Amino acid sequence: MAKKVVATLKTTSTKEYAKVIRMVKSPKTGAYTFKEAIVPNDQVKDFLKK
Repeated sequence: MAKKVVATLKTTSTKEYAKVIRMVKSPKTGAYTFKEAIVPNDQVKDFLKK
């Protein structure tokens, strides 16, 4: 099973962002794919709940 990875990215703006990687299982083939996104720190939990 894959681990979730959250790496903080430094930016010049006041908002801090994190790169989030989520494992998703395909309903058709059963294979796993990885979805990557850069989201604000306050939205990380919402992204992982999807």
